[in-house]
Amino acid sequence: MSPTLSVLASSATIHSVGTPWLWGGTIAAVLALLILDFALTRRPHEVSMREAIAWTVFYIALPIAFGVFLWFNNSGTSAVEFFTGYLLEKSLSVDNLFIFMLLLSAFAVPAALAQRVLLYGIAGALVLRGIFIALGAAALATLDWAFLLFGMILLVTAVKLLADAAGGHAQELDVANMKSVRLLRRIWPVTDDYRGTKMVVREADPAQPGRFRRALTPLALVVGSVMATDVIFAVDSVPAVYGVTGDPFLVFATNAFALLGLRALYFVLHAALSRLVHLAYGLAAILAFIGVKLVLHWAHGIWSGVPQIPTAASLLVIVVVLATVTFTSLRATRGDQGQSQETAVDVQ
Repeated sequence: MSPTLSVLASSATIHSVGTPWLWGGTIAAVLALLILDFALTRRPHEVSMREAIAWTVFYIALPIAFGVFLWFNNSGTSAVEFFTGYLLEKSLSVDNLFIFMLLLSAFAVPAALAQRVLLYGIAGALVLRGIFIALGAAALATLDWAFLLFGMILLVTAVKLLADAAGGHAQELDVANMKSVRLLRRIWPVTDDYRGTKMVVREADPAQPGRFRRALTPLALVVGSVMATDVIFAVDSVPAVYGVTGDPFLVFATNAFALLGLRALYFVLHAALSRLVHLAYGLAAILAFIGVKLVLHWAHGIWSGVPQIPTAASLLVIVVVLATVTFTSLRATRGDQGQSQETAVDVQ
C-alpha cells in the first residue's frame, strides 16, 4: 500500500461498508425514488409550499435513517463520515440552487414545469456523480498524488467562489451565448414556446410548406443547460466528499441523498435564497478547509510529522460555518425583507 493510501486508511473507513447487497439496495432505492418523482410530475402543476415542505421533510428523514442504520450495523465512524459528507453535499447543493434559479428565470420556465426541469437536472447529476466517483476511486487507488490534485482543485474553487462573492453574484444569464444552447440550436430548430413536458415536437416546416420537421422546445434547452452545469458541480463536490471519506459507497450515498431532496428544497428555499448573501463566503471557507485537509493527507504520507484533520473536526467546522453565514446573511438582509413586505402591501 502506498503512503498516501495508508493515510486514508488511518483516518477514514479502512474497508468499504458498501457490501454488494447494500450497493444494490441503495441504487434500487434511488431509482425507485426517481421513478416516483417522474410519475408524480407527469402532470405538470405548480408546487405548493405545503407539498414542498412535506417532501423536504421526507428527504431529510431518509438520510438520517440511513445514517442511524450505518451506526448500528457498521460503525460509528462510517456514520459520522456519512453525516459529514451529506451535510457538505447539502450545503454545496444549496449554492447550486442559485444557478438553477437563474436558469429557470432566464428561460422563463412556467411554474408548472419547474419541478420537471429540476428533476431532469437531478437525474443527470446522479449519473455524472457516479462517473466522477468511480474515476475518483480509481485515481486514489493508483495515484499517490491524487489527494494533492483534489486538494488543489478545491482550493482553486474556493478562491473563485470568494472572488465571485466579492464581486457580487451575477443576477442575469445571457442564455443566447451559453455554449450548450448554441450547440443545441445548431443541431435542431427550436420552437418559440413551451409545449408542456415535451422536449421534442413534430410541427410544420415554415421553410418548406406541406412538410414537417422535428424541433426542440425551450424545455430541452433549459434541461441541457442544467445538465451542463451539473458537470461543473461534480468537479467540485466529488473531491470535497473524498476529503471526508475514502469509501466510494459513502461518497455515492452522500451525493445521492443530497441530490434527491434538491427539487423539493428548491421550492422551500426559493424565496429565501436571495437573502443568503454570505453563503458563497461560507462555501469558499468550507472548500478551502477540505482542500487543506486533502493536502495534509498527501503530505502526511511523505512526512509522518504532518498533522491530520479528523472527520469529527470537519463536521464541526462545516456546522459552525454554515450556521454563521446563515445568521449573518439573515441579519444583513433583514432591512431588505421589511422593504419587500412594504412594497407588496403598497402594490396590493
